[in-house]
Amino acid sequence: MTPRVLPFHKMEGVGNDFVLIEADAALGLDYSDLVRRLCHRPFGIGADGLLVVERGARAPVRMRMFNPDGTEDFCGNGLRCAARYAFEQGFVDTPAFAIETLGERLVPVQIHLHEGSVEAISTQLPPPRFHPREIPALADGACIEDYPLTVAGRTVRIACVNTGTTHTVIFGATLPDEELFREVSPRLETHPMFPERTSVLWAVVASRGEIRVRIWERGVGETLGCGSGAAAVAVLARRAGWADPEVAVVSKGGTLRVRPQPDGVVLTGQASYVFRGEVYV
Repeated sequence: MTPRVLPFHKMEGVGNDFVLIEADAALGLDYSDLVRRLCHRPFGIGADGLLVVERGARAPVRMRMFNPDGTEDFCGNGLRCAARYAFEQGFVDTPAFAIETLGERLVPVQIHLHEGSVEAISTQLPPPRFHPREIPALADGACIEDYPLTVAGRTVRIACVNTGTTHTVIFGATLPDEELFREVSPRLETHPMFPERTSVLWAVVASRGEIRVRIWERGVGETLGCGSGAAAVAVLARRAGWADPEVAVVSKGGTLRVRPQPDGVVLTGQASYVFRGEVYV
């Protein structure tokens, strides 16, 4: 069989990197299989996920995101990459628009321009959900905050929230060392408490205006950034009374500005092109 040529763009947002393709170019391909091939770092292009962009039925743009293990997910950093691509490729003709995402959510987008160039992008993620059945997590009560959980023989105190996808946050005085991070994070991701697994964020509140994080993303492993995870950390810190109304969340890949609001969480940051090319599929 003659290999098929698929055009792609490699993009990143605070170090969270993606392969972006248009749905029309990938017609007939299985995305769950494709993401495993394209995102594999030694044998593919290499990325934290696959973004599939097309024109939406309920919004000008629709974005689907797939983790490297083949599962479909919601992605805050991927939204900014898709937003920039859609704006610059003519899917929309205004800097304010909406993107349709997983679960038919509509995410408002604002492109911030400086002298005609994209300077930053804001997206409004859905309102956070705290009840265990909406996270989802198998726990009693109305929320999961300062909850002791034993993982890999270690007891950690966790807080959980859904900011578009499931997140578990461990607040501490310092970020974990390599042994603790590698030992606990993957086991917490797949803990029976979380029927759909969970991303894990270790967080240090450096000040009321800044939180530092290290990230283990479900279906991926360690990543340099996570947009919905940054929103989760900011929301939980604000709820605990530790953070200002707007906070900078700093990860290995860079900084995101997060502002929780009654109708959602506004996330502002950059999205950059790395390269473009064609791949045989």
